[in-house]
Amino acid sequence: MSWSRAEILALATKAARGAGAPPGQAAQFGQAAAQHLGRGRSADDLLRALAQLPSGPILQIPVEISRVMISAEGQQSIDASVEVGAYAALFESYLESLPCKAAITARKPETFHIMLEPNVPAPREPLDRITGCDLAIEKMTALAARTFVPESEASRLAGAGAGLTDND
Repeated sequence: MSWSRAEILALATKAARGAGAPPGQAAQFGQAAAQHLGRGRSADDLLRALAQLPSGPILQIPVEISRVMISAEGQQSIDASVEVGAYAALFESYLESLPCKAAITARKPETFHIMLEPNVPAPREPLDRITGCDLAIEKMTALAARTFVPESEASRLAGAGAGLTDND
């Protein structure tokens, strides 16, 4: 089966929320996951990161990138060294999903040297439909289901569902 970037983004965001990530980090993970799979990188990286929640790279990578972005405020570009640990490919996907131009200028086993240009929009390439990740989709769907409110009379009385206002 094939998936659009938007479908992967939405599902990965919900999966991260279901696994315990805060909304902001879940949204960033969704963007990075779509980029990651769109580039043909391993879905196992995503599943390992989801399994580490409520800690791990889904929380740490955005903090590292934010640290660099804050230090770049008011500058045309910034060079920085960041620890990527065992999640180099996932870190690269996070960088590629930024709205500004970002590049890895040097790689060491667990460290990247990156260059950011906060005032230059990121170049975007159209991504093809994403295939070959059906197992990851299945596992992310199960995690996303954790965000659903259980169907019960009590949940309906508390406002869940469409109630009587849904007339389409």
